[in-house]
Amino acid sequence: MKGVVYCGPRDVRLAHDLPVPEVTGPRDAVVRVTTTSICGTDLHPYRGELPDFAAGTVLGHEFVGTVAAAGPEVPFAAGDRVLASDVVACGRCGNCAAGRHYQCPQVTLFGYSTVVGASLPGGQAEYVRVPFADVVLSRVPADLTDEEALFAGDILATGYAAVEAAGLAPGETVGVVGGGPVGICAAMCAAAAGAARVVVSDPDPARRARAETLGFTGAMPGEFRVALARCGAVDGAAAVIEAVGSQDALIGAVHGAGPCGRIVVVGAHHAQDLAFPAGTAFARELSIRFVVGNPIRFRDRVLALVRADRLDPAAIISHRLPLSDAVHAYDLFDRRAAFKVVLDATVES
Repeated sequence: MKGVVYCGPRDVRLAHDLPVPEVTGPRDAVVRVTTTSICGTDLHPYRGELPDFAAGTVLGHEFVGTVAAAGPEVPFAAGDRVLASDVVACGRCGNCAAGRHYQCPQVTLFGYSTVVGASLPGGQAEYVRVPFADVVLSRVPADLTDEEALFAGDILATGYAAVEAAGLAPGETVGVVGGGPVGICAAMCAAAAGAARVVVSDPDPARRARAETLGFTGAMPGEFRVALARCGAVDGAAAVIEAVGSQDALIGAVHGAGPCGRIVVVGAHHAQDLAFPAGTAFARELSIRFVVGNPIRFRDRVLALVRADRLDPAAIISHRLPLSDAVHAYDLFDRRAAFKVVLDATVES
């Protein structure tokens, strides 16, 4: 089968001779992938930021498809349309029972080497084996397209998780640091939750312009607090979502938050140490929480909002390409010539 394989920094290749996965346990399923995408998380290994990332890893953790085969404990039949969570968890431990799926002792991510748990081939391929499929997979509603369902398995659910953790009250002004796909998903979820205004801070003028076209206020990082004031948050935002995962972004979130503001960090931080304006955070009595997206917990709520036309995930897609053009797609995404790339695994270029 075909699949996108990591071979080294800025070196991904389309392999044509990968083995087709098989069901190996009662809770396994094999999914024939129809639609997949490239996530910003995939750029960390692509850019060489994860030196221990194993060459030969099949990439990708956002995918929709149809069940090709399933073990006896999987509540799906061949041909059922399904959405996969990027987070793989057992669903039966104490953490899973409490809704903390990322803290499962058996947690892993599709297509992410051993960065989180055991290595598991990813979904940028024609077929993928899904362990704990009774938990990791969910049925795609018949009235939704692949593109409408796809991001509920990762970035849209992550944006929703950030807003949920922020405890957003209707009428509040929200700041978002980072205008990439996760940041825009968080902004859309904040608007759906009743935010009066959403200000998106990003140094890239194209990303600020995209935020503006979607109804948000774009701001340069150095003008973030001024933009918030113009939107009615004179003392800073009630809630700020940091969707980048860098020291500068976290500092920007602190400076954008108002007194007793809530900061939720969903950008993936890999550094163990960083400078932090603790004095400012203390003086403003800020609450800061780190959140990893939890599609298993939130995907049903997200899909309900999509079905009710309160979220439009397809609005973030800039490029639609066949899986066979994945190498080109990674280059586009890395250079920010593409905002969000969706790959069709069912067609040739």
